[in-house]
Amino acid sequence: MPRKPSQPGLFDQTPAELPLGLLYRPGLVDLDGQRALYAAVQEIARAAPFAHARTRMGLTSAAMTNAGDAGWWSDLKGYRYETRNPATAAPWPPMPAVFRVAVARAVAGTPWPDFTPDACLINFYGDGARMGLHQDRDEKDFAQPIVTLSLGDDGDFLIGGLTRAARAAVLVVRSGDALIMGGASRMRFHGIRKIHPGTGPLAPLAGRISLTFRKAL
Repeated sequence: MPRKPSQPGLFDQTPAELPLGLLYRPGLVDLDGQRALYAAVQEIARAAPFAHARTRMGLTSAAMTNAGDAGWWSDLKGYRYETRNPATAAPWPPMPAVFRVAVARAVAGTPWPDFTPDACLINFYGDGARMGLHQDRDEKDFAQPIVTLSLGDDGDFLIGGLTRAARAAVLVVRSGDALIMGGASRMRFHGIRKIHPGTGPLAPLAGRISLTFRKAL
């Protein structure tokens, strides 16, 4: 079945128009590679099921799990990385080799070719789920970039400024796309405005999965 086109963002999806330090690599992962990543996510979710984190604003609408040496977590104690799943006290599932290969491809030819993540936050966005503007600031080394791979339905990725009040633009990210935030854009506010149901190529995945790789520890 052909994919339904989603609405374009507020500017074209071309690297020349992105802020300094933010790199967009559309279609980095082909369909077979996307299927392999999704299969790995399913294995991780069997060991560490998706859950809705509690933030200062309440429960997140996107469900999350983690893989790697540490996982991002939020509850009444605040935002942090944990080496064990607080829900089970078990270590997070190890980061699959297919994840590491995809990250290496994403950062090849960038200012961060040696980036080696130790944490992967996996968010699932169903119909109606979104993520408000926020900064990734719980990591120890802000010189390391954030690398995000998208699977499933198209999503409106919000690119904000260095303050929450700065106006945000929208970039439509699609299955197989990679987005890297580093350097001058490492601390930009960002989020997900909406998901476009029925646009993804990965049956039976209905929704969007983001794999966000970080150097946390």
